[in-house]
Amino acid sequence: MLRMNPDLDSETEDSAVPLVINEPHWWYSQGWTARIIKNEDDEGWAVAMIKDGETEPALVGPWTMGRDKKNPKPLDAPAFLTLVKTATEVLRRHEHQRHALLHKKLTLNGAEGRVTITLDIVPDEYEPHAVLGACDAFGEPLAAVRVSAGFKLNNAIAQRWMENGFASPELSE
Repeated sequence: MLRMNPDLDSETEDSAVPLVINEPHWWYSQGWTARIIKNEDDEGWAVAMIKDGETEPALVGPWTMGRDKKNPKPLDAPAFLTLVKTATEVLRRHEHQRHALLHKKLTLNGAEGRVTITLDIVPDEYEPHAVLGACDAFGEPLAAVRVSAGFKLNNAIAQRWMENGFASPELSE
């Protein structure tokens, strides 16, 4: 069953019905496409979940064989919704992992109280770098310096940077 909105080019929001495709081996809804594909590794089938605007699947997993043991089982609404939920969770975990790689945060005790030291990596294609920053216990900035994208932040380096009055740590080494 294929359902499409004939008024996709229409200017009115009232007639804007989202595109929904429900075919046995291809579903599209909620910004996600599910396609059942031949598994290249063996004789089975796989399902690929692709988010709108992305070129690579967010999730590829095994898919159940049909009763004839040759063809894949058709997609249905509960399976599609489960796949959307799983693929969304995979993307969320990837985003959290990327955030953790690009943003480090330490809290130290300084002469004036607790100081939060942050390292935010800017993965620019042409000029990758990082910003090393310090804030007091109230969130007021104390310092911010540009460092190389490969700068390694740990407690000892942060403590030394704080004790040196937040002078550029790469210049002081």
